[in-house]
Amino acid sequence: MAGQPTGAAKPEGRGVFALLRKGRRGRSQAPWIFLLPALFMYALVMIYPSLAGSWYAFTNWDGLTRTASFVGLENFRQLLQDSQAIASLKNTIVLAVTVTIVQNAIGLLLALGVNYNIKSRNVLRVIFFASVVLTPVIVAFLWQYIYAPGGALNRVLDLLHLGWLKQDWLGDPNVALWAVIAVVIWQYAGYSMVIFLAGLQGVPQELYEAAEIDGAGTLQRFWNVTRPMIAPATTVNLMLSIIGGLRLFDQVFALTGGGPGYATETLSTVLYKQAFIVGAYGYGTAIALVLALIVACIAMIQLKVLRSQEVEA
Repeated sequence: MAGQPTGAAKPEGRGVFALLRKGRRGRSQAPWIFLLPALFMYALVMIYPSLAGSWYAFTNWDGLTRTASFVGLENFRQLLQDSQAIASLKNTIVLAVTVTIVQNAIGLLLALGVNYNIKSRNVLRVIFFASVVLTPVIVAFLWQYIYAPGGALNRVLDLLHLGWLKQDWLGDPNVALWAVIAVVIWQYAGYSMVIFLAGLQGVPQELYEAAEIDGAGTLQRFWNVTRPMIAPATTVNLMLSIIGGLRLFDQVFALTGGGPGYATETLSTVLYKQAFIVGAYGYGTAIALVLALIVACIAMIQLKVLRSQEVEA
């Protein structure tokens, strides 16, 4: 009789531990179960349309009829021989590289300026960031007025007795692309500023004080303290800038429509025209696929290089 309670308790104990083990397994599996609806929707909305759309790059579909004939690599061969597409590729690279370098340089300088304890720093932050919240099309229409032959920019140059600098900013093939680049930098420099500012505010003040005690000057403190500490912010900014520059469409199309000639054409504007204006949907999809591959390759290479620099810093 005395041994019965003890013997009866053993199965109960084993049952408790089994439930605990089952609970642990359940908890480890539960997050994946919760992810399944999101993964299904992502596959349905993103992956399937991307793969289905990529198939049209190997067809001659016009975007209207229900039939599409398989043409293999013909669209890609046409792309290599298309002077408009080749010019747009060069413009895309120039635009992306220039915007990435200049936008982030200006954004860093702005961030360093408004990071100091000055009374107007909050007002300045709002002013510098204000252009980011505007839609690209509105910004483009605004700058169309500024760049017009009788617009604000040329009038200001006249008032400053610099009339010799006046240009047909959007009509001159030698100037138009740089005018578009200036608009993009003007709009998004504040975005880079905010990311750099977040990184700067995470730098411990003690590091600056220690460097100053060691006799480090302003440039030495920036290079040896600030630069390594804001490396993650630099990575984010450069990644966003290069990807945004490579697929830029809104400002270019609203400002110049890709003209004059092919002077401001980008891959995004060319694929839009081929797919939705000319009706060569298969060819336009081929250009889009090439653009996606270019963006992916450059982004991965850039991310790997920047991450390695973060580790070294």
